[in-house]
Amino acid sequence: MNDGLWTGTLYVVVHVLLQVAFILRVLLRPHREPASRIAWVVVIVAVPALGMLAYILFGETNIGRRRVERTRAVIAKLPKVSDVPGLDAMMAWNDLPERHAHLFQMGKTINGLDPVGGNRAKLLENSTATIASIVADIDAAKETVHLLFYIWLTDGNGCKVAEALKRAAARGVTCRAMADGLGSRGMIKSKHWKSMREAGVHLAEALPIGNPLLRPLKGRIDLRNHRKIVVIDNLITYCGSQNCADPEFLVKAKYAPWVDVMTRLEGPVVRQNQGLFASDWEAGTGENINDLLTLPMPALKDGFAAQVVGTGPTNRYSAMPEMFETLMYAARRKLVISTPYYVPNEAMQAGLCACARRGVDATIIFPARNDSWIVGAASRSYYAGLLAAGVKIFEFEGGLLHAKTLTLDGEVALIGSANMDRRSFELNYENNILLYDPALTSDLYERQESFIADSHPVTVEMVAGWSRRHRLFNNAVAMFGPVL
Repeated sequence: MNDGLWTGTLYVVVHVLLQVAFILRVLLRPHREPASRIAWVVVIVAVPALGMLAYILFGETNIGRRRVERTRAVIAKLPKVSDVPGLDAMMAWNDLPERHAHLFQMGKTINGLDPVGGNRAKLLENSTATIASIVADIDAAKETVHLLFYIWLTDGNGCKVAEALKRAAARGVTCRAMADGLGSRGMIKSKHWKSMREAGVHLAEALPIGNPLLRPLKGRIDLRNHRKIVVIDNLITYCGSQNCADPEFLVKAKYAPWVDVMTRLEGPVVRQNQGLFASDWEAGTGENINDLLTLPMPALKDGFAAQVVGTGPTNRYSAMPEMFETLMYAARRKLVISTPYYVPNEAMQAGLCACARRGVDATIIFPARNDSWIVGAASRSYYAGLLAAGVKIFEFEGGLLHAKTLTLDGEVALIGSANMDRRSFELNYENNILLYDPALTSDLYERQESFIADSHPVTVEMVAGWSRRHRLFNNAVAMFGPVL
């Protein structure tokens, strides 16, 4: 055998062995759906070199063993109910109707947090009103201000918050602000970040990227902290879909305005959101601020039951889809959902279809124009199945509908940062609040109705009229949803 033939044979053998090794890795990884395994095997067989490289970069939910161990150790140290004076009296299990208690039990299995009563909330009018409210609360802060955003831009609203933090720090308020290393990279590298640090604001970068060539060796570069948390004086918190930016969202201006939903809350649930921030802060900086979580709770006031649901790759696998699916199966009369990104697993798609088939008035609202053409195409591949089951679909025309909301039977609501796609299910750290309050749920439903008023309905006839090429493209993209 000449040298050239020997070299070629060796190359083929090594190539095949590598393919087999990667395929075995795919098949042996825990917590992977069959569809995901099939998709990755197809990619590795069809485009071997690129497929294996893609699997190294994106195939596994890996943020690095050391980070996982550190994060789990931080979470394990968080105070328990018994450590917080007065918190026992605020448990709200007895205030929940029996028909809804199991929803909060599902939430408790994710973070170990009980529903707590005595909460009050206000649904903010729009993005500009939200930032104005946050700035006003920062300006009134007396002790601590904590912020965490996935995207923090150096635009009008982003700079308003930065200036408010500097003012607060100057008068002696302890300010801690954290921003995701990818989503907020412009702010982190800007003069505003430097000036905040110089003003005494404690700053941290969540999941820093570092050297992009070496970062994959430590964990996936696209695994991000997608949370949006504001906690002020341990008394006020904000939760919803809005990043720290103008609605014009200049980095993707052609899709503007970004349309979000945020709530301002007071009550014991604030302490639970503080716990999420504390865990992220210590994991990122090493500073333990758990003493804030054990301060005596203010006296219980009349209010509703609520529970923080924080998910991420260091939580139980499939926690967020289980939460969504449980809510879908609990609906008896009416279910309304808004989400910008819909790439469900099979169980979630089946749950939403089953919801409509058993007679529930089920509606889902998407943006008409999605900033991700891949997600937009994948989402539309599910339309035919949803419509056939009786789910009403609307596409919002007034900008990019970024709000992640769910209302159930006019009584229960879920609001937060989690999308109904695989990134939110498996890759991103998310924060949501589940609540039982007919009044606030009614306000949120009215906001959802306003979205529908600015939308066009998607009908069975419209989807049937799509060209074969259109359907083929959507379905082909969706087939690789488990990979994406």
